[in-house]
Amino acid sequence: MHRPAARAAKLAGLALPTTALLAIGCRTSPTATPPATQEVTVQELRRDLYAFAADSFLGRETGTEAADRAAHFLADRLRALGVEPAGDSGFFQRVPLLRGGYGPGTRFEVAGTGGGTPLALGTDLVPLPSLGRGTAPPRLRAEGDLTYLGYVSSPNATGGRADDVAGRVVVLVNGAPPGTAPAERASLEAEGRIGPRLRELLPLKPAAVIVLTQGKSADFVSQLARRLTLESGDGLSVGEPDSARTLPMILLGPARPGSPLLPEGWPERGAPGPLAGRRFSARVDNAFTAVNVVGVVRGRDAALNGSYVAYGAHYDHIGVQHGVAGDSIANGADDDASGSVTLLALARLFTESARPRRSVLFVWHVGEEEGLLGSDWFTTHPTVPIDSIVAQINADMIGRNAPDSIYIVGPNAAPNGQSRILGQVLDSVNAARAQPFLVNREWDSPTHPEQIYFRSDHFNYARRGVPIVFVTTGLHADYHRVTDEPDKIDYGKLARVAMLMNDAGRALADRPTRPR
Repeated sequence: MHRPAARAAKLAGLALPTTALLAIGCRTSPTATPPATQEVTVQELRRDLYAFAADSFLGRETGTEAADRAAHFLADRLRALGVEPAGDSGFFQRVPLLRGGYGPGTRFEVAGTGGGTPLALGTDLVPLPSLGRGTAPPRLRAEGDLTYLGYVSSPNATGGRADDVAGRVVVLVNGAPPGTAPAERASLEAEGRIGPRLRELLPLKPAAVIVLTQGKSADFVSQLARRLTLESGDGLSVGEPDSARTLPMILLGPARPGSPLLPEGWPERGAPGPLAGRRFSARVDNAFTAVNVVGVVRGRDAALNGSYVAYGAHYDHIGVQHGVAGDSIANGADDDASGSVTLLALARLFTESARPRRSVLFVWHVGEEEGLLGSDWFTTHPTVPIDSIVAQINADMIGRNAPDSIYIVGPNAAPNGQSRILGQVLDSVNAARAQPFLVNREWDSPTHPEQIYFRSDHFNYARRGVPIVFVTTGLHADYHRVTDEPDKIDYGKLARVAMLMNDAGRALADRPTRPR
């Protein structure tokens, strides 16, 4: 379960190594599938949770190799169970993410007859990550011959025709040409001139646009460079793969005499035109790909098995916490290894017992701790039609606290009463259990101070109209601490929660109508 705002428990400065998807050298093999049983057992939950919340997974932080190994652990187990892959790459759904800053792979270079000249991130160039909310993101790779278009203030700074610009890396100077009267310099150096010129250039499809700045706009770029490089945090956000990006790369930097991006003799000399023999290449390292893990147990009814009851959990946690005496690994046994291994047990149960009429979808989301990123991607880029998901049951932190108590969130909190019937189904199957839970509904409100409704992956399903119910056993003193260990889980309670989720999911999957 993530914190309401940026993740407060995470310490700044923890580097995230580049993800190497689908080519992980060190993978955890699944242990043998236990004998078929009609119940989720304490033994399988304890076995899997000790493995999944082990120190070897280093807290399963999104963007690390350890998190990738955790995803492979889940996929390997699903494969062994005979669950049907339902991602876009087998059991994996690729999730493009962006780091808050730029990684060590960021490179800029001008190649010429005398060799290559590297340019430094921050001091020479800084990539513009966005043109504003709601706009397409610029590309992260660029290469092309350099063309100097002169000053931004020049009426011919677009280069004239599209074929003067298309496929080239174009350079402009936002500043005052030599000989400009002092009273006019401030206006020509204002950063406000850059945006309109970009709007003229970008539709001409250059490979990249580089705006070099003087005066007041150079001060603006210097501040921007500090914010985007030296002072950037390590938070993550959902991005787009470079292949889906439509805007050229956009870079800003200071205009300096002798720069390989400018004509020789600039500013006194240098007419607009191609910079013969010079080619620019760039790679921005702030994007990587993580994965959701997705599988399906196909329903038996041909008329209904194109619709799904979905189970969800998040497999990521908050990683290594530096400066904690005696133990630095936040294992996340309850948050959310408890939900993750419960979904594995349910997948086994559905494959080894009678199939329900509808299909059952299992999604282990990545990046929940970073702001529900994996579920945001899945619900906006679903691997099954989003309107084919008739209900989603989310499990997050389900193994602690009083043995007979659970919290239910969604039937009252979700908009338009869309989860009301789902809540009734869960109440009904809970009442039918030999040892029903006492259901605490205090968090089932969008206005509760803890804001629990907004803090786990069910929220992204609910806001896209899917009926949801969030099952949790609540917060505790070990939440987001290195003390959230497997030996503190109540495995008997965890097994009971698993069977409640099983019964609710089966009831929903066998219903002839949607729970609306």
